[in-house]
Amino acid sequence: MGASSLIVLIIAAIAFSGIAILISKLVLKATVNKQKGEPYECGVPTQGKTWVQLNVGYYLFALVFLIFDVELVFLYPWAVVAKSIGWIALVEIVIFFFILFIGFLYAHKKGALKWM
Repeated sequence: MGASSLIVLIIAAIAFSGIAILISKLVLKATVNKQKGEPYECGVPTQGKTWVQLNVGYYLFALVFLIFDVELVFLYPWAVVAKSIGWIALVEIVIFFFILFIGFLYAHKKGALKWM
């Protein structure tokens, strides 16, 4: 499984996505009405102003969570092959955690981890 497999996978993903979008455009007719343009909140009609400004802190908190959550995806494959690779795997994971720790310190310094 070399580069050719990756290229085939990317082409297949683009083709399947494009075909699905094309079929939906051909089969479904586009209808525009006032009800479709309204905001929807769990089946309850909205009251008052629906466009409210949210605190950017929630967004930053979610991004920091995603960064540290995604690192677990990389940690599992490393743990599977760590014993067979040896010391090189240990050095690599220490560098990886150091970079994550620097990111954590940066987020803490910028106040992205303060909830309110």
